Amino acid sequence: MTTTTELLRRRRIAPSILSADFARLGAQVGEVLDAGARVIHVDVMDGHFVPPITIGPLVVGALADQVHAAGAILDVHLMIERPERTVAEYARAGADSITVHVEATPHLNYALSAVREAGASPSAAINPGTPPSALAEVADLLEMALCMTVNPGWGGQPFIPASLDKVARLRDLLPAGTALEVDGGVDPATAGPCAEAGANVFVAGSAIFGAADPAAAYAAIAAAAGAV
Repeated sequence: MTTTTELLRRRRIAPSILSADFARLGAQVGEVLDAGARVIHVDVMDGHFVPPITIGPLVVGALADQVHAAGAILDVHLMIERPERTVAEYARAGADSITVHVEATPHLNYALSAVREAGASPSAAINPGTPPSALAEVADLLEMALCMTVNPGWGGQPFIPASLDKVARLRDLLPAGTALEVDGGVDPATAGPCAEAGANVFVAGSAIFGAADPAAAYAAIAAAAGAV
């Protein structure tokens, strides 16, 4: 069985259900899984760290069997304050990778350790205004780092061009083999440059689920990124 680490070390498109039609969530996730997606991105927002409120462990649990049966993983992105308090609950619900924000906790080392102890792969995210150096002291704890290429909290924002240089600097900071994810404004036009800068996991929400044919949109982004 392919492990989470093995999946994340290859170039992957991670469709974000933030932009899916929640009345047809299972069906839409099935469409992208059938198209080849092996990373499903779940954006969790608490109304505090970011203004919107989205979903919680119940939705993660509802998708877990379907996603895992396809040989795919759930990549849960916690845009919430003090994530260390809830990471175990998301892991129990079926999260395979859990990302916490540098800006959301005063105890980043502890939060990442809590993710690993809960049985999930630890990942840390940085906002557009946060430098890559914020991850220097925890780089060896990470299986993935996430570079936000828009400000977190809202889907459909345009890609921030300066992010490409930041992705490259983050790639240089991370140990070899650590996955590097980008999230925000990813589409066929931006996925290729992000891959050239060093990213290998590409979160796409509205560019996939906002399209008339999500499977075709997934395939177009995967081709642009050179992803499997």
